[in-house]
Amino acid sequence: MPFRFKLFGCFLLVVLSAPSFHSPLSRGRVVGVSDGDTIEVLVSGLNQKVRLEHIDAPEKKQAWGTRAKQACSDLCFGQTVLLKGRKKDRFGRLISEVETSNGTNVNLQLVRNGHAWHFTKYSSAQHYARAQQQARQEKRGLWSLPSPVPPWEFRKRK
Repeated sequence: MPFRFKLFGCFLLVVLSAPSFHSPLSRGRVVGVSDGDTIEVLVSGLNQKVRLEHIDAPEKKQAWGTRAKQACSDLCFGQTVLLKGRKKDRFGRLISEVETSNGTNVNLQLVRNGHAWHFTKYSSAQHYARAQQQARQEKRGLWSLPSPVPPWEFRKRK
């Protein structure tokens, strides 16, 4: 068998056996929480940064930023989760909805509890809009602040 066929065969074997983060569904264990909308998941032995889809949480140095990070951690740190996404952002993070083994949608729960905004710039999902509206009406989480500043405005000011 010619060398190039052997080389192609090896290449195919590596590509097909490598874990794929482009699969629409992946399972992994949450091994880190960077902030209220970014986690690190161990998938098939490799760490993958995951940006929670549909939401934008306060920055670490922003009002409610520490609480948002803690809320995200309380929901998913150390748990095996299902990642529902295939796109990556400009920083190489997988953009995904994250579901715990008990069926909790981490992204949606953060909005429901008032720890994140529905990120309407990138999402038109109406269930996130309704969850934010309800959290705001009930003054849950960051909505209890006198005048919460959306993270995208906070970043713009920096």
